[in-house]
Formats: sequence, C-alpha cells, structure tokens
Amino acid sequence: MGSEGDHSWSRGGSEDPEVVSEKRLFKSRLPECLVQVACSHQHCAFPLNRNELCVWNTAGTHAAQPLRLLGHQHSISALAFGSKINPLLICSASRERVIVWNLDECTQKLREGLTPPGIIIGTLLRLVLYVRFSPDDQQVAVCAGNRIYMLSAKNEAILVELNGHLAPVTAAEFCTWEKNMLISVSEDRSFKVWDYSTGLLKYQSGVLTAFPLLSLLIDEEKKQIITGCAEGQLWIFSLISDHNYRCVARIDLKKEQDKFYNKIRKSEEELGKRQNISELCKINSMKLEGSVETSLPVLLIEHCDYSVCFHNEENISCALNRSYFWVGTSTGLLLINLANFELEAFVCYKDYRGLSIRFARSCSLMKKAVNGKVLCLITSMFEDIIAVLEVNLALLVRSQQSGILKSGNEESLSVIARCPLLPKSPLRTNLNKNTKEPLSKASGVKSTVKDQPLVFHNKIKSSGYTAAPRMTMFSPNTNLKKNNASKCKTSFKCTNKEYPLESSPPINYEAEISVSCKPTRICCIQYSGDGNYLACGLANKTVLIFNSDLTNIRHVFAGHDGAVNSVGWSHDKKLLVSASDDRTGKEMFRRTVGFAQFYFIDRFILLCCGAEFHLLSFHLDATKDDLRRYKQRSICKLVQRFPMASTAEITSLSAVNDFYSYIVLTAGSNRALEVFDLNAGRSTAMIPEVHTRSVHQICQNKGSVFSTQKPEAYNLFMTTAVGDGIKLWDLRTLKCERRFEGHGSRSYPCGIAVSPCGQFIASGSDDKHIYMRCIRVPFHTNWGDTQNLSLMWLLVPFRRSSPLPPWMVNSNCFCPEICQPVERWPSCSENNVLLRERRLVTGICKQHNIPFKSVDFF
Repeated sequence: MGSEGDHSWSRGGSEDPEVVSEKRLFKSRLPECLVQVACSHQHCAFPLNRNELCVWNTAGTHAAQPLRLLGHQHSISALAFGSKINPLLICSASRERVIVWNLDECTQKLREGLTPPGIIIGTLLRLVLYVRFSPDDQQVAVCAGNRIYMLSAKNEAILVELNGHLAPVTAAEFCTWEKNMLISVSEDRSFKVWDYSTGLLKYQSGVLTAFPLLSLLIDEEKKQIITGCAEGQLWIFSLISDHNYRCVARIDLKKEQDKFYNKIRKSEEELGKRQNISELCKINSMKLEGSVETSLPVLLIEHCDYSVCFHNEENISCALNRSYFWVGTSTGLLLINLANFELEAFVCYKDYRGLSIRFARSCSLMKKAVNGKVLCLITSMFEDIIAVLEVNLALLVRSQQSGILKSGNEESLSVIARCPLLPKSPLRTNLNKNTKEPLSKASGVKSTVKDQPLVFHNKIKSSGYTAAPRMTMFSPNTNLKKNNASKCKTSFKCTNKEYPLESSPPINYEAEISVSCKPTRICCIQYSGDGNYLACGLANKTVLIFNSDLTNIRHVFAGHDGAVNSVGWSHDKKLLVSASDDRTGKEMFRRTVGFAQFYFIDRFILLCCGAEFHLLSFHLDATKDDLRRYKQRSICKLVQRFPMASTAEITSLSAVNDFYSYIVLTAGSNRALEVFDLNAGRSTAMIPEVHTRSVHQICQNKGSVFSTQKPEAYNLFMTTAVGDGIKLWDLRTLKCERRFEGHGSRSYPCGIAVSPCGQFIASGSDDKHIYMRCIRVPFHTNWGDTQNLSLMWLLVPFRRSSPLPPWMVNSNCFCPEICQPVERWPSCSENNVLLRERRLVTGICKQHNIPFKSVDFF
C-alpha cells in the first residue's frame, strides 16, 4: 500500500486549490467488483489489496496509519457504516461472507497485538452490490442478485428474504418515520416499497427509464425519495401517505449542467471578462463544437450540510431554509437545490490538475461538514488508486455564484415603489391636466333660454295649473338619513371584514350557473378588488359580470368582434377593461391585443401587443349631453412603447395596480423573462431560459386590502409553462427560489393563482384536477375525491375579500376552490359555473388564465 498526503495543486491549475484539494491518496489493487465505499462523520472505509478492509480516521494526524482488518477471502464489493456513533459499526461484504465489525473493539485488539475479530452474519449470498444498516443497527439489508436479505447484525441469521425484482438490486434504504419500511431500486429500472418485518411488497413502480437505477436517497424532512440512473436522470417521489408515491420532479443533470455553464458564460460576458473565461466554459464550448458527450451515471446521492457550512457567512441567511443534496457522478460532484431542482455548484475532477483521479468508479461523501469542509472518497475507474478529497463548500459556491450575482443589478429591485418619480419618468404623464373641462354652467351667471324647440329639453314639467291645491304643509322624512347611514355602516363592515387565516378545506358545492346556452369557452375570469363581482370573458365575444355568490348576472357587455382575451378591474371597481382578438383600435395596433390591465392605481392602461407593450394614458368623460352625444370626449393617448428584446411575441405580462409600483414583468416567446422599470422608462433585468418552453403566465403576489403581508413578500412572483411546472422567483435576487411539479400540464397552458395571504398556490391541470400547494413546500397535499372528472381545469383565481372559495375554470365552465394544499374537485357540466362551500379561508386573488394566450392576475 502506498500513501501520498496533502496532494497540492500546481500554480498552473485551472481552479483554486483552496476550493478542492486532495487530502490523501492510497495506491492499492482494487476489486473489479467494487461498487460501494463508505464514509462516516470521521472515518473512511475502502478495500485494500482487494480483500482487506481499510478504515482511516480523518480526524487523526497525517502520520497515523489506517486500520486494516482481515477476514475476507474474496474481493470486497460493498461497505457501509452503522447508523449510530457509539458503538460505531461497519459492515463489509464479499461473495463468500458478510462481516460486521465493531471499530472500538478492533482498535483495542490491535493495540494489544491481537487479530481483530468480526461477526459473520451471512455466507454464500452471491455477489453483494449494496449493504445498509437499519436505524437501530440491529439489522442489515444485503442486496445480492435479485434479492434483498434482512440479516441480524449480531449473529448469522437470515430474518427475511425479499424477492420481487427482475434484475440485480443496486441500492436499498430504510425509512425512519415509517416502521418496517424498506425501499429498493434495481437494474430492472423500478423501485419497490417493502414491509421487511413480514416480507410483503407494499408498492412497486413502473419502469422509469431505459437505463438501470443505481442510487437511492430518502429525504426525511420532505418525506421524499430520490433515485438516479446510469444516464444522469433523477426522479423524486413523494412518500406522504395520501400521495400514492406520486412523482414530484424529474431532473436531467446534463441539461442542468449546460444551463449552469451558460449562466456563467453570460455573466462573464456582461461583466466584460470574456477574455478571462474559466476553463469549464471552454470545455463546454468545445463540446458544442462536436466533441463526444460523456454520460453521467449517478453513483451517489447524499445529503449536503449546507447550513453548517454557511452558518457564519454573510448574505446566506436564505440558505438555512433550503435543502441541498450532493450527486456523485463518474466525472464530478454536483450540488442540487431541492427547492428549485437546479444546480447550485459542481466539481469536475478533470478541471483540477492537482487531483489524481479524473474518472471515478465509486464515491462516498461525509454527511456532516467539518470546519466548513466536506470529505469525499473516490476510487479510480482505470487505475488502482483511492483518493480522499476535501471540498470547501463555502468557497465553491461563492466562486461559482459570484459572477452570476454580480451580473445582475447592483441595487436590488422592489415591487413596492421606494423612491419618488423621476423628472423625466413616463409615469409623470397626466392626461387629465391637458384635458378641457366639460361644459357646465358658469357660476354667478344666469342661464338663458336656448333658441331651440321645447321638446329638445331633457325634462318637461307641467306648470301645475290643473292640479288640486296643496292642503298640508311639507313634512320632511327625518328617518331617511339615519337609515341610509346604518345601511352604509353595515355594508362597510361586511365588505372590509378580514377573512380568517385558518380553516378547513371546502368539500361541498354551493351554487351552479350556466354561462351560455351552447358550448362556449371561458377565456378569462377576474374578481373585483372588493370581491363582490366576478368578470368573465367568453369566446362568444361577450363579457359577463356575476355576483360573487353567482346568484345572478349583473351585466352583459358586448362589442368585441373576437374572443375576449383578458378582463381587468380598475382599482375603484367602477371600470372594466377588456382585450380581444378583434384588434380593437386598428390605428394603434396592427396585431392582436393579448392582454390589457389598469396600472398605477388607474392612471394608465397597459396593453400587450406583439413583441412590445404600450403604456397608455386615458381620460374618460362621463358627462351626458344629448346634443353632442355623437362627439367622442374620452381620450386615450400612447405614452411610450416598451419592446421586449429578442422575442417575437410577449406571451405574458403582469403588473400591480393596487398600490404604486414601477415594475412590469413580461415573458416572451424566447423563453426569457424581462423586468421593466417604468419610472426609469427602460428594461432593468432579464432572466434567460426561465422555462424549457415559453412562459404562458406570470402570477405576482399582489396581496389584498383584506389581508396583511410583509413588504418583502410582494417581491415574489411565479411563472409557469406547458410541461415545465411552476417556478417561484424573488425579484430582489432574480433567482428561482422554489419549483413545483407534479400537476399535469403537458398539453394545455393551465392557470395558476396565489392566495391573498401569500401562503398558497392553486394550479389547474390537464389531468382533470386542481392542485393546491403551500408556498413553502415544493409539493402538494391531496384531499377529496375524483368523481366525474371530464374536463381540463385551465383557470384558477382566488377571491380576495371574504372567506369564500377561489374559482376553478375549465374550457367550458368554472367553479370555486380552496387555497390550501391540494384538493381534487369533480368537474362541472359544459357552460356551468359552480360555487363550493369554503371552510378554509385565504382570501381572494383576482386571477385568470387564457388557453394559448397571455394572461395576468389581479
């Protein structure tokens, strides 16, 4: 056995040696069948000379020799440490036997000059690919061939034999919160859930991929399992009892790695450091020129002690509320954020010239970091060497994320206006000042009789000559003022009552109403700010206004020549703006107006048209003059056009109208999201490749006058795209903070909504269900039944004022829904509107989505 310690980098290395260094190198003949090496909080275990067990204490001095244990006759193929620290056990497995060692006893025996004994717990089990101790260290799961053997850790006894896989079992893990639950993955490309006390199979998945599953991790905090295959794909499944092992997310490591490369390259281009581009970006550019792509077999999935590493660091407070995990591949290590399923940092072995191993056959990581550093044990794929790497996690993330963060704005953006209007701001335009006052009677001047026929007057009143004389004096109605005041007072209390924040989910229908006598698609819906009315835009060119309880239709507006794309209420709830495919205002718009809304507390109107959006100033004259009613007195004036860069069409737009905000968010057909500051009159930031497809909806957390949120909460917004789930973004950092998947949105652009309290998200689905999620949890919770589901839910808004349900709308109907984690609701018949009894209240958010059109939430 040869040993080389403190392997340092040459100064010509491509990366900083303080980030990744080789702490120790061992040279020895490695078993050809070696699959699993092991790490604990202070020890590393690996085979030496094929059949010797070597345990190295990383906390000891560099001169200290590792512990060598003899007991196997054939090559060791799998190793695992026990779950407890005292006593610390280790299990080694070969083709002929499985041995459990007590490291404290072995160390004491070696000091006495004796041969350390081990407990043989299994013999002649064939080739062992994986071993794992139970949480109490009383049992050992041994994966040999197609079977899993549950062995006693104290003596040689097979307790249970689990048989059901069709190919060799590659990994097995114990579930800590469910008694007697074991989960296994196999080369048959499926996972199975066992009750290892009885040997019964509780669940088996279908075939997940065309490649063998190699690794497995159970996340106790999120109650999920993460498995990886030989082609660099990760699957995350929920283990919550009522989720039925639903797939939460799927991660393509190659795509995430390429996306990370592109972020670094673009950030360096923006910072003017293209000439100093890192080696990893050069490697990526070479790959694009036609070099051979290497696969990324997932050899290991392990928890990352992220919070400990950044406990004393600045600007990393948000990391304490996130979960991260390591993914070990043959070419390097990847750090994945479990909240948004994106790559945070990575280590490529061949980028570090001081490392002796370029391609790994197997690897293992320590769960706990020591002094901010994580130890990684890897074995070489082509040479007989074993290396212990030391990764400074804080420096690694900072070095790779610093360029991306610097490429953004130096001053963070905010939805809430934090400064006064600039002198040349487009928002200073006020059309009302330049508008002539309507004609009225001048004060102090007597009106004169007009030279016109008498019948032209608005009212003709009799002189009263033929009426009977008045016999009683006039008596005023003294109760009228009091009654009106009491009515107003009562109405004010009912309207402005805060809705309760805690309640149970709705389970019953309350009302149903038909929107048309024939099948008609509902394109958009939106609540008024007070929650008293619901506007509904239809494909039959009309807009319907309902009471919030759907008791009747208050108004029907007709006038468009095409399907109504969007409807928007004004802040004072007196006006309604609608956009249609009829290209209304041909002198101004040559393309379809995809979206329209009031902006800056009803001072402007935003219109989305083609690859740009327009800021319009308007003045509405409500005076009535029968003589000049033919004359158009209302004015709408274009203030400024804001084109979106490098896109053919704006697919979604969102802005706040309930309070003063300078920010407008747009998404284009180029899959990018652009942030405009209308106070400065320009684009301030752009996020490329927001989704794998074009964003069809942006949903801001706009809150409500009936609920209270922290000012920072309004900087959160969500985006969604067909087939790519929902992403939660923070405007201050322009980073994806969380990602939500699991709902069906593979073919149709389904809508999303956020509750006024900012805690829950509702999303439509093409699998005929509505999904409710807590914004702090990256998966949904399910309640309810699935009766008569026949139509796809496309629109899902929340009501904002009182404890009544949000609306769920499919292509022909809509109905109310809750704003708590997930409820499944049966669909209604065509053209029907359904209201459900609401028991869990989160208020109402004005929300709607239009299939294949741009959408906004109010």
